[in-house]
Amino acid sequence: MQKKSMDELQRLSVEEFKKASKKNVIILLEDVRSMHNVGSVFRSSDAFLVEGIILTGVSPRPPHRDIHKTALGATESVAWRYEKEAPVALEQLKEEGYKIVSVEQVHNSISLNDFKQATDEKLVLVFGNEVNGVSEEAIALSDTCIEIPQHGSKHSFNISVSVGIVLWEVLK
Repeated sequence: MQKKSMDELQRLSVEEFKKASKKNVIILLEDVRSMHNVGSVFRSSDAFLVEGIILTGVSPRPPHRDIHKTALGATESVAWRYEKEAPVALEQLKEEGYKIVSVEQVHNSISLNDFKQATDEKLVLVFGNEVNGVSEEAIALSDTCIEIPQHGSKHSFNISVSVGIVLWEVLK
């Protein structure tokens, strides 16, 4: 086996990405503190052609070299906006017909393995703070919560890992 060259990978340019048809998924980051986590979410969002990212609360915003370090230019391709309070953004998205899905360990959550997105369904995937998770206010506005099955001694994944796992499963 031999690694593919950059030309063989046939990656979209930023302009081609912006014109490309996107998946009906928006990522909402609620009070995610780490610039590296935010950058990684941009990079995964680019890879999966998500519609966009909404950064809320204390989540850092581009441009910043520490975000760029992990985003590798995805802050230029992926549409994003900032909203001070997650509940305000979620209420607006509900009005626009989005289904709100928080990724959180709650009673009666749906295992990620069992979650199904309808073909034309518009989703907002909510990911919370690295320590406190998704807020109770955001959970209350959610149509459902999904949980990533875990089998070890730790009770959570890093936020950037969670985003990658959930996007892979939801969009496959």
